[in-house]
Amino acid sequence: MTALSPLHDQNKVARRALRKRRGRRFVIGVNVAFSFVLMLVFVVLLNVLTSAFPLRANVSVHNVFRLSDKTLAVLKQIPGPVDIKVFYQRSQAELRDIINLLNEYEYHAPMVSFEVIDPDRNLAGTEALVAQYGLTEPNVVLFHYDGRTHQVKAEDIMEYDFSPVRQGLAPARSSFLGERAFTSALRRVTETSRPVVYFLTGHGERRMDNFDPFAGYSSIAKRMTRDHMDVRMLALGEAQSIPEDCAALIVAGPTRRIAQPELDIMVDYLEESGRALILVDALHQTGLDSLLLRWGVQLGDDIVVDPRRSITGRELFVTQYGFHPITDRLQGITTIFHMPRSVIPVAPPQTLAANQADKPHATVLAASSDRGWAERSPDRAPMRFDEGQDVPGPVPVALAVERGPVAGIDVQIQSSRLVVIGDAGFVANGALTGGDEDFFMSALNWLLDREWLMAIGPKPVVEEKLMLDRDQLKRLFKIFVIACPGVAVFMGLLVHMRRRI
Repeated sequence: MTALSPLHDQNKVARRALRKRRGRRFVIGVNVAFSFVLMLVFVVLLNVLTSAFPLRANVSVHNVFRLSDKTLAVLKQIPGPVDIKVFYQRSQAELRDIINLLNEYEYHAPMVSFEVIDPDRNLAGTEALVAQYGLTEPNVVLFHYDGRTHQVKAEDIMEYDFSPVRQGLAPARSSFLGERAFTSALRRVTETSRPVVYFLTGHGERRMDNFDPFAGYSSIAKRMTRDHMDVRMLALGEAQSIPEDCAALIVAGPTRRIAQPELDIMVDYLEESGRALILVDALHQTGLDSLLLRWGVQLGDDIVVDPRRSITGRELFVTQYGFHPITDRLQGITTIFHMPRSVIPVAPPQTLAANQADKPHATVLAASSDRGWAERSPDRAPMRFDEGQDVPGPVPVALAVERGPVAGIDVQIQSSRLVVIGDAGFVANGALTGGDEDFFMSALNWLLDREWLMAIGPKPVVEEKLMLDRDQLKRLFKIFVIACPGVAVFMGLLVHMRRRI
């Protein structure tokens, strides 16, 4: 018995060591299991917190999808749920941009929700949209709120540069207009009322129902309707007054003199915080001179010529503008005026200024360069500058005039506003090129106090491509497909071998 005791003692020690080792393994296993449970609980809690309190940060270089302050203000005022249907084909390049932008709308406004419906794959959804909203074509974004709907078409979302077509290439995307179009659509479907804009008629003005490419205004009237405006025509000789619901009056290129009683009605309207956009072509006597002079604006009996900013000598290209809310987003964008007349800011007559508690303040919006001039002998060919007769440049062709409420009186009265442009043909149906439409709409939005829409400009499309040759692609493959996973596997084997030892 005594001879077996050492062996027995060794067995006891071995069993004790084995129990300790098993105990340590059990403890380690429990720790691992507990750590795994803690990690799982942490992940679940993190998901719950991020769902309840989501945080987003825009770290993109060009901030294409960062919403403007005006859009954020509009989203805060949405009264109820807005349903958006993106009825778009997957093959359209701008679809991804639309989805990214609407994700921002949905994040900042819980009332906004959107759904993407592919007309090529989702036949049931397509049939439902066609039956409910009467859609006739794909690639539109449909906004619906409380029974009111508005469609945003592809041409309102993306601008294209067609110069590559001459080389047999596809048109290139130049500007993304999604935010401006979507915010305008939101305002259109959520606002119960929309501003009423009247076109003056009866004096040979350009009409909103005229589709003629040179004289008609049907295209710009369609744009106004698309921007949530109620566009109507007004014959002062019949109405004998400007309606009370008139948010802005447009006088678009009269070719006949306006009668004095009608001018008196217009004067009273402007004196009572009215808003007017007056476009006057050259070589026409309209009778508006006295009215505009009350506002410190003098119409020139001339044609503004600028060889430096013209191709044929009959147009004026403007890319630099005066500092004003109307032109903040137009710098560098070309507006083309066709044989414009000068619109000069002057001091109003003393008899009128003395009766006014506040004087009108005029700002030049567009002008010729210093090499241009106002030609007072337009029949001469070729035109040349005559010292002492013609007006040297820069010569203004567009002015914005504002007169605020009486100083010292704490009453919320809107200011009177007036925009005068020495050309009415630059927004005719066949002349809408460059920034012509943007200039007109920006001026009208300023008159209507719609600065929220003026502050949303187009976002340039910048395509950045990573160009790699074959050797660089092979190097990246070795690093990310072979080396990185190989290092992870090697470290795992080292840890496993060390634990076994």
